[in-house]
Amino acid sequence: MSTKKTVIQRKFKLAASALLLSLLPMMPNALATNKLPEIGTAGVTALSIQQEQQYGAAFIKVARASFPMVNDPVLSEYITDLGGKLVGQADSVRFPFHFFLIRNNEINAAAFLGGYVKVHTGLFLNAQTESEFASVLAHEISHITQRHLARSLEAQAGNNKLTMAGIVGAVLLGIANPVAGIAALQTTVAINAQSSINYTRQNEFEADRIGIQVMANAGYNPADMANFFGKLAEQYRYSSKVPQMLITHPLPTTRVAEARDRATQYPQRHYQSSLNYQLAKARIQVRYGTFKAEDSLQYFQDQIKKKQYVVADAAWYGKALALIQLDKAEQAKTILTKLITKTPDNLFYLDSLTDADLALKKPQQAIERLEQASLTYTDDAVITLNLTVSLQQAKRYPEAVKLIRSFVEQHEQNIAAIELYIGLLEKTGDEVNMYIQRANLALLKADYPRANNALQSARTLAVSPLAVARIDALIKRSKDAEQRMQALQN
Repeated sequence: MSTKKTVIQRKFKLAASALLLSLLPMMPNALATNKLPEIGTAGVTALSIQQEQQYGAAFIKVARASFPMVNDPVLSEYITDLGGKLVGQADSVRFPFHFFLIRNNEINAAAFLGGYVKVHTGLFLNAQTESEFASVLAHEISHITQRHLARSLEAQAGNNKLTMAGIVGAVLLGIANPVAGIAALQTTVAINAQSSINYTRQNEFEADRIGIQVMANAGYNPADMANFFGKLAEQYRYSSKVPQMLITHPLPTTRVAEARDRATQYPQRHYQSSLNYQLAKARIQVRYGTFKAEDSLQYFQDQIKKKQYVVADAAWYGKALALIQLDKAEQAKTILTKLITKTPDNLFYLDSLTDADLALKKPQQAIERLEQASLTYTDDAVITLNLTVSLQQAKRYPEAVKLIRSFVEQHEQNIAAIELYIGLLEKTGDEVNMYIQRANLALLKADYPRANNALQSARTLAVSPLAVARIDALIKRSKDAEQRMQALQN
């Protein structure tokens, strides 16, 4: 890729992220008022719920192709469960929510149309507790339930549906063609800066107010929203490099004070530390952070030695993960075996014990453990994917294929499962189905040329008329999907 093209892509992603992924183009020095109007969801007429879902479905496809997504089944399940716990306490939920993790050390999370929330790994690394982490998700969930992005687009477009569509379409277009995307954004986005500030200021206060209520109802400390935002504001007050969260979600002192005041209205109680959050944080530090494996090992050894941790077992878990990366699986397994005796059904431990067993070439031990766990976790991604990999290492290919095929049929958008399925089909020589799954994977990333090429390859190899007819139907579906995406982008 040329340097010029790379710079253009970076510029586009920055513009698109500031405008849409983080909801609104905000000004850091906006002076917020303490009195928050009850703007709710009334008045949103230019963008229907159906249109919002349509844009969201298109967004996640281009996001899969553009962002460095973390398709880690354990982390995906954790963030989905936590997000679902919060959404369950929210009002005005009009569609399913989807939470996905991006490998990015910037402290940030952002909402998009249709219930999609992206979370940076950097947020895990900087939120000390699950309650602090949940406060950010609750804030983003509230942006969506209150339809702040739809309302902002309506205000910016002046109720002009074509301009609104142009703004969102420009983002979708820019993934494949950054030059065209920037041009489209510059053409469609012509707003008054002061009106934008006033409008978004209200949104931020409302998302805080409702988010605090959501997290409190979900059992989290309502004070931790102000605590976390306050720490960030203080930490970067004099910094020349401000994290994305403070650019897209400015924190004037009045906003932090307002959040603190609201938190005092809730009953005070004791909040226990979350083991799974600390395990997720350790997993990200070792596998998706900036440390080398040796540095990660030293980091967690120091935590254990000095007892400088939130939860001791999480520090031991981080040490075990680092040992696996350093090809010291036997030592790692000793630690993980002790940990799992305390919480036998913990998915973090079950997953990592499988990694240790496979590194030691002991797939049968992993299979027996995972089959037992499957009695508790029915149709679970972590258990199914680990069991499939273990069966594959044991060369029990028919069982592995049957297991992962059934799972993919029920979970058509699980990227990690499809990639595993493709590898198994290639190993077993099932080329027709391998190409079909490659096409399905490409469709999930809006890569229509790759999808069509894969389907044509499958059609060439197909023998039975039934298989050919099935592939022809998939080719038509792919072309229809491409036309729909082009319509949205244009």
